Amino acid sequence: MINLARVYDKNKAGSGIRILVDKLWPRGLSKADLKVDNWVKEIAPSDELRKWFGHDPAKWDEFKLRYFAELDRNPGTPNFVELCKGKEVTFLYSSKEDRFNNAVALKEYVEKKIPGR
Repeated sequence: MINLARVYDKNKAGSGIRILVDKLWPRGLSKADLKVDNWVKEIAPSDELRKWFGHDPAKWDEFKLRYFAELDRNPGTPNFVELCKGKEVTFLYSSKEDRFNNAVALKEYVEKKIPGR
């Protein structure tokens, strides 16, 4: 099961393995405050893609296509998918946008890669 939680929302702490999936560390939070098990910044979208997207809902479908292509080329992706397999994980993100962000896209990608999800 893959959960999503915004790092600044205390009431949505998330359970299982807590993985920060952003490239940048969230502003104003210490490592002790966040209580993250893994920070997998190399799985986040490239700076170029992140800046191009800018959380614009009109670009969402194209963003996912480009991000999924990056994930397909990323040598760390198979290990990341394996990390999520058969476990409860929570992808942590810092975006104020809760429907159009890289964690949402990553969840969709990983769920497609794990049989039975």
